[in-house]
Amino acid sequence: MTLVVSDASPLIALQQIDELKLLRGLFGEVIIPPAVAREVASLSLPPWVKARSLQQPMAGDILHASLGAGESEAISLAQEIHANWLLLDERAGRRLAQALGLRVAGTLGLLNRAKEKGLLAAVRPHVETLVRTDP
Repeated sequence: MTLVVSDASPLIALQQIDELKLLRGLFGEVIIPPAVAREVASLSLPPWVKARSLQQPMAGDILHASLGAGESEAISLAQEIHANWLLLDERAGRRLAQALGLRVAGTLGLLNRAKEKGLLAAVRPHVETLVRTDP
């Protein structure tokens, strides 16, 4: 089973372009920490996006990084459960996660992967929609 933890930004972006289902096709189940669950509370997430609490306190390098609660908890949870993937868009969070040895994918990478797996016909229209809808 592929363990995948997500931050809020990829979930929000995929919801905006009506392609959240791509995550199901790519990974099956996606796990989110409590802070992310709070950030996406206004979205109607499918049942295969599951909230999971951290069992251990966050490490100092994550606590002291200039990240939001969602990013920090997502990185911590991905480390804790030895996730195969961490879905995260923010540059600072991605750098820290990669430095900690986590495999990271952002929204664009997810769209490209979905195209490679035949789940999307093209990436460009979705990227253009994201650019138009990004606040």
